[in-house]
Amino acid sequence: MTFGDVKVDIVIPVYNEEAQLAGSVATLREFLIRSCPYRWRIVVADNASVDRTPEICKELAEKYPGEVTFIRLEQKGRGRALRAAWLGSDADVLCYMDVDLSTNLRALPPLLAALIHSDYDLGTGSRLMHGAVVTRQWKREIISRCYNLLIRLMFWHKFRDAQCGFKAITREAAQKLIPQVKDNHWFFDSELLLKAERQGYRIFEVPVEWIEDLDSRVKIVSTAWEDIKGLVRVRFGG
Repeated sequence: MTFGDVKVDIVIPVYNEEAQLAGSVATLREFLIRSCPYRWRIVVADNASVDRTPEICKELAEKYPGEVTFIRLEQKGRGRALRAAWLGSDADVLCYMDVDLSTNLRALPPLLAALIHSDYDLGTGSRLMHGAVVTRQWKREIISRCYNLLIRLMFWHKFRDAQCGFKAITREAAQKLIPQVKDNHWFFDSELLLKAERQGYRIFEVPVEWIEDLDSRVKIVSTAWEDIKGLVRVRFGG
């Protein structure tokens, strides 16, 4: 299989992102033109936005035909958006990244190469590996490290960072694993990785440069509590 035969979808889940969506898509598109040798497509997954995000999605698809497309969901939930976009895709490799592009795009080529040219099934960015460079507030840093420590104590897993919004999966693995994932929100990532590792799928981690988006609307405390409940569910067979 040549580089030109490989199809890659990069999904950006969004909810009310009228301010930065167009700029982020333009930045990602320019990077892919320069640095991605595969056949790629950017898919914006709109999670029931109520601002101008749907209109901007249409404008981007018209401006970059064949390179940018979008889907619209009438319910919120990052996991729900990824489920719809990934299961509905015919691409060989499926990726996702946060709209703020907090993760430096230089990590994307090695992530894709591990799944396309090696025998890895999933790939994830890691802010906790040696070589990672992370800039964020101390509160989020502590919560993230405690969460990942809790996962290790409960599952003794091998991957280091469950929550980084920068992941990829082969279509074959997605078709088998995603129907098993019950969460439709922020715990989707963790549940996907845990169930994949439990079933013997190979997971590739790449250290990333990551800068916190200070405009993030993630509610840290409530999200952390939902994540903990999700861990308990998965740990005891759910």
